[in-house]
Amino acid sequence: MSTPGAYLRLARVGWVLLREGVVSSLPADGLPPLARAGRRLAGLFARRRRRGEDRSDRLARAVERLGPSYVKMGQFLATRPDVVGADIAIDLSALQDRMATFPRAAAAATVEGSLGRPIDELYVDFGEPIAAASIAQVHPATVRDAAGDRRVAVKVIRPGVRQRFAHDLQAMYAAAHLQETFLPHTRRLKPVEVTHTLEQTTKIEMDLRLEAAALSELAENTRTDPGFRVPAVDWERTGRDVVTMEWIDGVKMSDLDGLRAAGHDLDAIADTLIQSFLRHTLRDGFFHADMHQGNLFVDPQGVVVAVDMGIVGRLGKKERRFLAEILYGFITRDYQRVADVHFEAGYVPSHHNTASFAQAIRAIGEPIHGQPAETISMAKLLTLLFEVTELFDMETRTELVMLQKTMVVVEGVARTLNPRFNMWKASEGVVGDWIRDNLGPKRLLGDLRDGAHAALRLAEAAPDIAIRAEKLSLELAAMAENGLRFDAETAEAIGRSEARHGRTGRVALWIIAATLVYIAWSIS
Repeated sequence: MSTPGAYLRLARVGWVLLREGVVSSLPADGLPPLARAGRRLAGLFARRRRRGEDRSDRLARAVERLGPSYVKMGQFLATRPDVVGADIAIDLSALQDRMATFPRAAAAATVEGSLGRPIDELYVDFGEPIAAASIAQVHPATVRDAAGDRRVAVKVIRPGVRQRFAHDLQAMYAAAHLQETFLPHTRRLKPVEVTHTLEQTTKIEMDLRLEAAALSELAENTRTDPGFRVPAVDWERTGRDVVTMEWIDGVKMSDLDGLRAAGHDLDAIADTLIQSFLRHTLRDGFFHADMHQGNLFVDPQGVVVAVDMGIVGRLGKKERRFLAEILYGFITRDYQRVADVHFEAGYVPSHHNTASFAQAIRAIGEPIHGQPAETISMAKLLTLLFEVTELFDMETRTELVMLQKTMVVVEGVARTLNPRFNMWKASEGVVGDWIRDNLGPKRLLGDLRDGAHAALRLAEAAPDIAIRAEKLSLELAAMAENGLRFDAETAEAIGRSEARHGRTGRVALWIIAATLVYIAWSIS
């Protein structure tokens, strides 16, 4: 239930967006006449536009005024073009998660409170912050152990951020409920559910132990992978509000001149980046979902190092098969198979016609054939695909949208490294291996193995199931012989129900009781 305070906070958000000119600069295409008039009226309240300023600049300034919670919300909505539209998603993706730093003393107090030890006992030195985001900031530090001194990066949660986010979240829920109430055609986008997803993902991101666990899991998955790794976690100095990890000496992937000066092969790095992402996605079903240039380094050996795993994505076997078969279907021009996969996975309601859906898929696939491979974007293909699925009532699939967003980002980073980057050639080996292993004869062996494991688990549980079934049979037989017996609390509840509902309620209760007796008699 939204409180009056939530609506007041929501009103403040609306005013800031109005004053910063965000509302008046929204796309007008497709808006009803009343909404168009409101958009023009909003322009009267907007600040004067600065020279060279565009909509993304205004949006960034508005979000900065609203605070850290809205930076995080904006970044989250950038992953949901199905909700906010492709243009707004692009603007939101440009939001820089750079906030003012908070004092070193406050960070030290947070570390000590989280780990229960003095800062001088944990670190030989604990430096001033070098980067600050909406949820946490990073400090350089040194630890001393049996192997000697080593540099580490210490990520510390921002003081009061959980309380601030909890308050701001009320306004976000109020907006979602208003949207569902007054814009019923948007209910398909599930705005309340989207807000709930934001709440859950941010709560996870605010527990730095979970980020450490994600780093550990990805490190385990990729320990034998060529050209990719993540920082090692120092678990002794990691808690709910702090994570300590290996310091990475490398060049940020956004520094192209620095990469060239260090002698790195940018084309090879682009290939490694996309191959690593697809390997994590298809093989492991677990991927870094925030792989922008600021979170990627290249170490002196040319290995790609990914940091900041506050946001991760997971795909089940069905979703991985879905992705692989879509890509394979487009490559082989088997559009009917692509359509069938959507229906088999339950993503498109069964009342639609598969042939009509295949026709829509063909409208996407055919234009890409005959083009140079380096001009074909896998990310754009998926974007077009999800646009088509809207026409066929495909509901929002959070895990697939997260995948789409991450693929757009990763492919974009690869193209900055190599403008003629061939996505299909770079990914052919990884996707081809997965298809051979999971859609060919090996898949049958895997299905048989999974079936055998399921049968074994069922056999192990059989004695317990038999005991429960026997107990239920005896209880039903006793019920048939002795009649229904309720405990005092149940009898009192039935009495209250009878008093409240009168004669109709009593008849209904007796019908239920008679049905139970009949079932028991039939079994016995």
